[in-house]
Amino acid sequence: MLDVAVIEEPAAAEASLDPIRSRILAALAEPGSAAMLAGRLGLPRQKVNYHLKELERHGLVELAEERRKGNVTERIYRATAASYVISPSALAAVSPDPSRSPDQLSARWLLALGSRLVQEVGALVTGASRARRRVATYAIDAEVRFASAADRTAFADELTQAVTALVSRYHDEFAAQGRSHRVIVGLHQIPAAPDGTPQSPAGPQPKTGGTPGHESEPRQESPR
Repeated sequence: MLDVAVIEEPAAAEASLDPIRSRILAALAEPGSAAMLAGRLGLPRQKVNYHLKELERHGLVELAEERRKGNVTERIYRATAASYVISPSALAAVSPDPSRSPDQLSARWLLALGSRLVQEVGALVTGASRARRRVATYAIDAEVRFASAADRTAFADELTQAVTALVSRYHDEFAAQGRSHRVIVGLHQIPAAPDGTPQSPAGPQPKTGGTPGHESEPRQESPR
């Protein structure tokens, strides 16, 4: 089971958003049959079996094993991933396009950049998984608490200068064997929790994913 799977097909996205099917996907973090799921979810077995077949058709669940019980064969299913991300590519022509109205101070442009990130990295992960190859990625996740709006503006200015200088230093337009990489830096306020809980003070240390130049492979886990 993968940690995260990317849904790129519109039909698969539609299937995953069905309330009953999303409950089945969550329940299949632990493999089970239609009868077992019916008991867990309080649904008729025939209805569960129908939705299971639709989820299997779209690659969201897979057959884990078959168990013979007398004259009956019990099919045990599992979800193909612990969680799923729907790629903006599933929206086709109405997916966000950052090139339409670039604006560093626009929250909607930041959303468009994030959508492109999901789409591009999702395509890389999907292709790499099929080819059983590795993907080179790197990420930083940090929180900063500003004392004032002026500090936030100063931070953004310094960050822009630092990133611009770093990109200029390493960018080689004419490198014959070079590979183009996308660099995205965003800054946004952290939304309050749904219950209104105040934001916790942020620590000063960023959390990093991977190592610069490190090639990380989508992790394949044994059935759980």
